[in-house]
Amino acid sequence: MFGTAYGDVGSSIYYALGVVAISALGLTPLVLIASGILFLFTALTYAEGATALPDSGGSGAFARRAFNDRISFLASWVLMMDYIVTIAISAFAAANYLGHFLPELKSWPENSMAAIAIVAGLAFVNIRGSQESPRLNIVLVVIDILPQVAIGVLGILLIISFPQLIHNIHWGVAPTTNQLLFGISISMVAYTGIETVANLGAETRKPGRNIPRAVLLVFATVIALYALLSMTALSAYPVHQNANGQWVTGLTNYLADPIMGIVYSMPSAIQHVLGFWVAILAVTILIVATNAGIIGASRLAYFMGKRQQLPPILSQLSRKRQVPRNAILIFAAIACTMITTGKVTFLVDIYAFGAMLAYTSAHASIIALRIKEPNLPRPFKIPLNIRIRQRDIPITAVIGGLATFTTWFIVVYTHHLGRIVGFTWLGIGLLLYFLNRRTTHQPEAGSGEA
Repeated sequence: MFGTAYGDVGSSIYYALGVVAISALGLTPLVLIASGILFLFTALTYAEGATALPDSGGSGAFARRAFNDRISFLASWVLMMDYIVTIAISAFAAANYLGHFLPELKSWPENSMAAIAIVAGLAFVNIRGSQESPRLNIVLVVIDILPQVAIGVLGILLIISFPQLIHNIHWGVAPTTNQLLFGISISMVAYTGIETVANLGAETRKPGRNIPRAVLLVFATVIALYALLSMTALSAYPVHQNANGQWVTGLTNYLADPIMGIVYSMPSAIQHVLGFWVAILAVTILIVATNAGIIGASRLAYFMGKRQQLPPILSQLSRKRQVPRNAILIFAAIACTMITTGKVTFLVDIYAFGAMLAYTSAHASIIALRIKEPNLPRPFKIPLNIRIRQRDIPITAVIGGLATFTTWFIVVYTHHLGRIVGFTWLGIGLLLYFLNRRTTHQPEAGSGEA
């Protein structure tokens, strides 16, 4: 569980740092730590939901049981958008890290073309039928963590300067209040992959014990690495005013490969060895994350198809390989279209829109199930509860739900492209949903149905 979950969540380290630093500037370490706490609250919610309802539908499965089929569809549909963005952003970042060996891949459109080739290749592999190897995941994660720890240790020894980190912060100016809100709203991209916990709930032995342990271990590992790497980055690339008077950090020159930017700031004797190591492992883990996004999207399409939430053409399994071939092709094609923009910031905007809605739905569903079904078997139950009318309400789910909904509102208010694409995606989804219901004459399921 840790290997699989960290493989998804930890891969975001390789691209999230740069896009958060654009807006959060000197407050980037604090923003990432704060969003890490929100990640923990959300992960605990998914841990309870995944152990109580061990299905592959994630927040959509929770919402179906807690509310109704329509809410379940909306939660699943925005989650589908996030899987597609995960495919796109992971492949695009992988292509840019390949630029360490082939410098032309650091420029558009070459990096987009390489990323599209990665997605196309993985889509073909999944259509042919692939199996994930938990042991391979564990090996890759262990190997991947080592250079991240090495960079953090070298950062402490050679680069991190607390006076510089303090000097980077100019309250109300760099960042401004709007910039800080913008940075907070996209910071959850640093923790992509929370849904992995829920999707593997049905496949985990002793989920009541193993899922919470995996969640806490992933949280501790990621938050420690983000703290070290962000402090190293902001010490190496201090916040300063450019020729136009704008406050910037040199880290934004490495939007798609910020960890490589940290490596380039180290002494030349270290750069050659560490650069090669980081580039190879970054490409590997990001390709794994791209593949996980394809698998996640296909599993979710199958889940939604079983519940008549999507037209059969999207969810039906191929006869020979027993995989949702059409879903893989269509969603991979959408991811490739997103990649053509060549803009990480655009992808992050879209991800934040969908993720915050999905997480809010998950928190609300767990709270509703505590009220509606207090006797539902829960192998893992979120600690820290308040008792209201003989019902235990989890404090972390309440705080997490309010925080994710507020963050979604900030995304809608501040992210122009994310708002347009997000609401367009919702509109397309609802149209598909109602047309499919009318065509198949399926009644809408009410709450309490698994």
